[in-house]
Amino acid sequence: MTASEPSTGRHRSIRSFVKRTGRITPSQARALRELWPAFGIDFSPHPLELDSLFGRSAPRVLEIGFGNGDSLVTLASEQPERDFIGVEVHEPGAGHCLLRIEETGITNLRLIVHDALDVLDEQIPPASLERVNLYFPDPWPKKRHHKRRIVNERFLTLAADRLAANGTLHLATDWENYAEHIDAAMSANPMFSLDERREHDGSRPLDRPATKFEVRGLKLGHRIWDWRYRRSVSGPDT
Repeated sequence: MTASEPSTGRHRSIRSFVKRTGRITPSQARALRELWPAFGIDFSPHPLELDSLFGRSAPRVLEIGFGNGDSLVTLASEQPERDFIGVEVHEPGAGHCLLRIEETGITNLRLIVHDALDVLDEQIPPASLERVNLYFPDPWPKKRHHKRRIVNERFLTLAADRLAANGTLHLATDWENYAEHIDAAMSANPMFSLDERREHDGSRPLDRPATKFEVRGLKLGHRIWDWRYRRSVSGPDT
């Protein structure tokens, strides 16, 4: 895919998530009301001016499905030289993340509450990202729901187009069947090459802090799979 041939996310009917109505605490509601103007990005079908948004030029990292944002805030705190964009569909998680942003005082993180595929398709400019993180996405374990898994050809095409040459895609799951799905999807995709793959018991996360979904999986006795893929230089916009 090239910048002149955008995909048509607005026509997509199969979603990779279920929008759950979670309870928003008073503090989260306050954060969404007071902190969103500074750290939130409203969805619109127009490419973002990232340098203007962050007030500087820097390497950019996009994290999809950040949950409550604790691990994302940790990454942004530990890497002040990079700018981070977190995408999540659940408002309570965004509210919690905003509170953590306020607590830590970081300025290099912005949040979007919307479907990540729409965000990639409409808002993220081509070749603008150094890294894309997709940690513990919904595994959709039942076979009839596998079509909902976010790791598919369309997602990988979008991710490759939005990554700069040699940018990296980081994946993690605690579901063995989803690990097999990821292995198959990535091995069939010419836009990425494997840098590293790890299977572990939670002791060897790859270039990331632990997440709440990882902890939950480990308590269930699951193994953890981590991957780092590199965007091929001969990707879709070259």
